Amino acid sequence: MEHILTASGICISYQDEGDKNAPVIILIIGLGAQFTVWPESLYFGLVEKGFRVIRFDNRDAGLSSSLDELGKPSLVKHWLSRRLPIRAKLPYSLDDMARDVKELMDALAIKKAHLVGASMGGMIAQIAAAKYKKRVLSLTSIMSSSSPLSFSGSNINLLVKLAKIRPRSSNKEAAIDYNVRLNQLIGSPAYPQDEHALYANAERYIERAHTNQTGFKRQLAAIAATPYREQLLKKIKAPTLVIHGSADPVMPLSAGINTALLIKRSKLKVVPGMGHDFPPALMKKMTKWIAKHAAKVSAKKAAKNPKSMIELSYNL
Repeated sequence: MEHILTASGICISYQDEGDKNAPVIILIIGLGAQFTVWPESLYFGLVEKGFRVIRFDNRDAGLSSSLDELGKPSLVKHWLSRRLPIRAKLPYSLDDMARDVKELMDALAIKKAHLVGASMGGMIAQIAAAKYKKRVLSLTSIMSSSSPLSFSGSNINLLVKLAKIRPRSSNKEAAIDYNVRLNQLIGSPAYPQDEHALYANAERYIERAHTNQTGFKRQLAAIAATPYREQLLKKIKAPTLVIHGSADPVMPLSAGINTALLIKRSKLKVVPGMGHDFPPALMKKMTKWIAKHAAKVSAKKAAKNPKSMIELSYNL
């Protein structure tokens, strides 16, 4: 694990594995999550398939910069500001977080990369692909959406359940228990995870860094205040793969379908029984889908400009 300072002054905690001359895949994680939420099997699986793979903590998460000086936002005001003439001071936007990705690439001297984003990370990757077209080779959007948070029967029910399990104390044991129960609630009905494994993962997660609750709210405010991205997504030129579970309780399947419809020539892969998580039983397949999508794009680029590209070798 390493740290690097971006041009905007954000200290980014990241992991960089694989041949430094190989095509780059950047993994962008979701709301409040640390980069360790990306499963090791998927992360190193992509490395084994011939890619240089980078995963990182977003601002206000994990071991990257905590921007507590920006204060605690009013989530209700930010949500209403999209609908009513109400002004609410936004600590930062998803556009700022997309710029973090571009500046991370700048700091690491990476000219172009394949972007893979999950949940909020998918939103960030979409914005980056639309705004920094020349820097993005391909886009993979997983369990994400093309629009701000909307409320449906499934996610309202989820919010009620989350409120019931909210930890009453801030000690380590309560944080671990909440992490396990959260993952069980948003998990995949067709691929339930072993509870002992969930507890082991949660303990490692909490030991690395406690969740910054105010930082979580700043990220959530960035999502809540983001306008609808339909027109922005239509500008995406990068080949796009959309992966979405049929049983996602956070982002309904319709969110994935709509994303695929808005991005020209995108491909949609619906995963039966998958929720809003990374079930171990699916990671071999998901690794293959992502690698195949990125490898196809890199191979096309190499064919167009063979003198400027190294020989590509993938273990697909």
